Amino acid sequence: MNPRYLFVYGTLKRDANNGLHPLLLKHAEFIGNASYQGKLYTIDTYPGAIPSDDPNDAVQGEVYLLHQADSVLPILDRYEEFGPAFPEPNEYIRLKQSVLLKNGCAITAWVYVYNHPIAGLERIKPADFIQHPL
Repeated sequence: MNPRYLFVYGTLKRDANNGLHPLLLKHAEFIGNASYQGKLYTIDTYPGAIPSDDPNDAVQGEVYLLHQADSVLPILDRYEEFGPAFPEPNEYIRLKQSVLLKNGCAITAWVYVYNHPIAGLERIKPADFIQHPL
């Protein structure tokens, strides 16, 4: 079963003023702030998260309940340059990952995970793209 939740941590967050955010407002419900056990890096003018085994590593983001996942995810995939239309390896891959809501509840959500080497990239600490814009 595919999750109906989406975790966003960068340019799709509410405060990022991205032109694609209205799509989330139209087709999804904001659930709340959450964290993902991972590390956040500066890619260009946007961030990339990778998973981490260290429970102290937490990427801050937001969770949305997708009402029409089958129509919204392909648009987000194009935005994140994920899928067969883009050169391999894709810069991001969409994975089912565990995220922790602010109330302590863990849920499974789609997360766009950075899919290229991180050598030479600057780590964003604390891992909150909006508090530490690029």
